[in-house]
Amino acid sequence: MREWAEFTLSESDQYGVQTVALKGPLRVHSLGNLGGKLAALHGPFARIDMSGVTDIDTTGAWLVCRYASEHDLEVVGQSEQAQRLFAAIGKVPEDEPEIEPVKPLLVRTVGELGDLVVNWGHGLVRMLGFLGELITALGTGLRHPSRLRGTALVHHMQHVGINSLWIIGLMSFLIGIVIAQQGAVQLAQFGAEIYTINLTGRLAMRELGILMTAIMVAGRSGSAFAAQIGTMKLTEEVDAMRTIGVSPMQALVVPRVLAAMLMMPLLGFYSTVLAIIGGAFIANFALDIPFWTFLQRTQEVVPITDVWVGLLKAPVFALIVALAGCYQGMQVTSNAEEVGARTTQAVVTAIFTVIVLDAFFAIFFTKIGWQ
Repeated sequence: MREWAEFTLSESDQYGVQTVALKGPLRVHSLGNLGGKLAALHGPFARIDMSGVTDIDTTGAWLVCRYASEHDLEVVGQSEQAQRLFAAIGKVPEDEPEIEPVKPLLVRTVGELGDLVVNWGHGLVRMLGFLGELITALGTGLRHPSRLRGTALVHHMQHVGINSLWIIGLMSFLIGIVIAQQGAVQLAQFGAEIYTINLTGRLAMRELGILMTAIMVAGRSGSAFAAQIGTMKLTEEVDAMRTIGVSPMQALVVPRVLAAMLMMPLLGFYSTVLAIIGGAFIANFALDIPFWTFLQRTQEVVPITDVWVGLLKAPVFALIVALAGCYQGMQVTSNAEEVGARTTQAVVTAIFTVIVLDAFFAIFFTKIGWQ
């Protein structure tokens, strides 16, 4: 039969003080409701007598220490084992950490904004360092073409370019329809529906074709780059590459960046052509402008500088998208949740940077006379 821990109360002892005398084994399986019974005691007590305790473990020692501390009692008659447990428990801090007072809303807002700006600064520095490593790796590849991974390059060119033709084509075709239809509605107020061709052609060739392509590539390929490299970091494949003497920058980053930079101009031009065809398609039905007349007129009103603007922006946008995806993938260190977070951050960073750069390009090309 299990022996339970008990206690008795003595009115006084040889020293004339009130005592709680514990008896039996003070172990986790024999304590029962001893703690509740002790808490229900009322009356002045000065000591806890443990001379009747036959065995004790950490749980029993903690119970005695807590009760003695709460009621300011002296513990006597403890065994050597109990003394060791008391000493060990005494080293564990019991005080809860002080709760810092809540700062005013303005102070917290300014502090969080400051932390955000500092983190952005650190991220920008790391990104520039990553870009420097990429440039060094590209230079090494140009000096030693045998180090370029042709198979990986072709694979990523297919992933970035060929596999995305259908979604980019459909998106561009529909955007061309929207531009032409909405532009015609507004121009009809002035009897200038014929200028819908100018609006659709120049807007698609100069801005929306390459911009929407970059956004689609960021969401489709940039996120894939971050997830792939992030998963490889998580499974320690990147560390294994370094161990066997393979540069992750050469093996993983360079093929992806080159593939994006080679395919983006082609995808941008393809997107522009589909957008113009979409505009011609809706104009044939809504504006009574023949399909082929729309295309022929587009050739006349779109200057060659608009073509160059789109083609010059494409490699820069591709570099931003691929760099953001590969960089965020390389930053993964802990768990699968971070892979998702870094993938999202890669897409957001790429799209935001592309739109900002597109605004600067618009001002720049206007200033140099490419209007």
